Amino acid sequence: MRVIMTGGGTGGHIYPAIAIADKIKTEQPDAEILYVGNEIGLEKDIVPKAGYEMAFVSAKWIDRSNPLKILDTGFATLRGVWQAGNLMKRFRPDVVIGTGGYVCFPVIYAAHRYGARCYLHEQNAFPGVANKSLERYVDKVFLGFPEASGLFHHPEKHVVTGNPVRRDFYGVDKAAARERLGIGQNDFVIFSFGGSQGAEAINNVVFDLMREVNGTQGITLLFGTGGYYYEDILARCKEQGIDPAENVRIKLYIDDMPDHLAASDLIIARAGALSVAEICVSGRASILVPSPNVTGNHQYFNAKSVADRGGAILIEEKEFTSNRLNREVAVLRDDPDRLRSMEEASRSCVPGDATEVIYRNLQR
Repeated sequence: MRVIMTGGGTGGHIYPAIAIADKIKTEQPDAEILYVGNEIGLEKDIVPKAGYEMAFVSAKWIDRSNPLKILDTGFATLRGVWQAGNLMKRFRPDVVIGTGGYVCFPVIYAAHRYGARCYLHEQNAFPGVANKSLERYVDKVFLGFPEASGLFHHPEKHVVTGNPVRRDFYGVDKAAARERLGIGQNDFVIFSFGGSQGAEAINNVVFDLMREVNGTQGITLLFGTGGYYYEDILARCKEQGIDPAENVRIKLYIDDMPDHLAASDLIIARAGALSVAEICVSGRASILVPSPNVTGNHQYFNAKSVADRGGAILIEEKEFTSNRLNREVAVLRDDPDRLRSMEEASRSCVPGDATEVIYRNLQR
C-alpha cells in the first residue's frame, strides 16, 4: 500500500498522523509512506525524527484581518494544489489521510482529483475549518469525539475512533510506574501540566496549591511548568522563601508522560485533544481547564465531552482559582470511591485503540 499522510502546523495534528503511519507500517512493513507538510509548520522538525520521508507544498492559514491577506491565502492554496497534484502523479498513492491543519486542504483536494481513497481524522469535539471544508472529498471521517459528528454534514461517512496515541500509554501499571518514578505507593499523586511550553493560568493556581501541600506527608505534586515558565516558577519560589520539599517535583519537561499519567491519581491540564486522549487512555480522573484562546473554543468542547460522561471536572479559566482548585483536590482526596468512578468513566471515553479502528477502515 502506498500512503500519503498529511497534517501540520501543531503537534496536535502531527502526532496522530505519525501514530496512524506507525500502525500501517506495523501491519504492512512493505507499505510506502510519504508525509506531506508545509515548511512553516512543526512537521518539518517532528516527522523526520519519526523516520518518514517528507515533501512540502504551499499552504497558509486564513487571515481575515484584511482582503489582501485573504487573497494571499487563496494564491498559496492554489499553488499548493498544483504542487500536491504533481506529487500524486509521482508517488501514485492508494490512500491519502489528513489529520487537520491548513496544509490538508491542497493535499486532500489534489488526492481526490487524482482518484486516491481519501480519509480525514478530526481530533477535536469542535471540528477545524479545513476538515469541515474537505468532508465532501473524502470516503470517511474518523472522529476523536462523537460530538463532532453534528458539526459536519455527512454523518454516513463518520466513524468514531477516538484519538490515536502512542502504544506506550496503554496498560501501564500504576504501581510499577510509581516505583520507576520513586513515588510512594500510598501517596495521593497530583500531576499538573500545560503542554511543552506551559500554561500561565494553570501554573499560577498550581503554584498556590504547591505552597499548601509542600512538605505534606502522603501527597506528591508533579508540577510540569513547561519550558516557558520553568525559570519564573523557580524565581517565585526563591522570592517567597519556598524550598520545595521531596513531595514536590517541579519539572521543565515531562519526558516520560506515560509513567507520569499512570502514577497519578488526579491530573490538572489543558484540554487539547491529544492531552485528553492520553489522560483517558491512561484511565485517569482529571480537572480540565480549557484554553480560551483557541479556534472555535474547541478545548472547551473536548473537556465537556469527558466531563459529561463523569470522567473529568471542567473548570473554565475565568473560574479556575486557588480556592476552587484546593476545594476540588480535597474532595477527591477524601472520596476514593468518586475518584475510582471518574477513572472508570475516563477510560470509557476511549472507544478502543484508535489506530486499530482506523487501520481496519482503510482496508477494502
